[in-house]
Amino acid sequence: MADEAPIKLIQIGPKGGEKKDGFNLVTEKVVSVNPAAKQLEVELLAYDGKTVVLDVDDEALEDLKKLKPGDGATIRVVEENGKRIAKSFRIRSKDPNAAKADAMLLDLKDTHWLNRKYAAESLGDLKDARAVGPLVEALSDEVGDIRQRAYDSLIKLGGQSVSQLIPLLVSDEDELRQSATEIIRKIGKPAVEPLATALGEADDRLKTRIMKVLDRMGYKPKVKEEKADIKQVGQAAI
Repeated sequence: MADEAPIKLIQIGPKGGEKKDGFNLVTEKVVSVNPAAKQLEVELLAYDGKTVVLDVDDEALEDLKKLKPGDGATIRVVEENGKRIAKSFRIRSKDPNAAKADAMLLDLKDTHWLNRKYAAESLGDLKDARAVGPLVEALSDEVGDIRQRAYDSLIKLGGQSVSQLIPLLVSDEDELRQSATEIIRKIGKPAVEPLATALGEADDRLKTRIMKVLDRMGYKPKVKEEKADIKQVGQAAI
């Protein structure tokens, strides 16, 4: 590896020129480490297994020596004189799901849309409750593909998504309001209890929206003494 010219990273940094503050590069697997050449090769999560070689800053060489092939790592990359340099490394924990969730939550805020897209999709499969809030925010992402993957992932997360989706039922943005309604309906029965809880505390506008959602799911809501009594009507259309 030391004899080869470093491969240029393509479409990883943000568009519009260099990002002086750098960006986080999340890799599921370190392929090889070469402290003598001040380089490492990593496999990229969002690029279908493509590998790249990175030059490593002198200050990060000690941390580089701690990396082993097969490790997962988050690498801080900065651009200097037209080159992208690895400035620091964080080895992820050995719990693969928790480690990947940590990385994906970080990537969901990344400046590059492809990293956000991959993160939004992955978080639904990981079933980590910490992802609910960030995925709800991702429903407003400027990239439609990311909004769709956040939508799908919130459905996969199920009932734990509902409480943070309920406020969107009265959003002034049509797309957000419609997305929240559809996600809750597709979650189905696990959404009923959090909807009932919210119904007892909602203002009139939100209460009307919740009752409509419950009705379309096949449940008849009744409010008694500030508490919602939800009864299933026939076969629920979930």
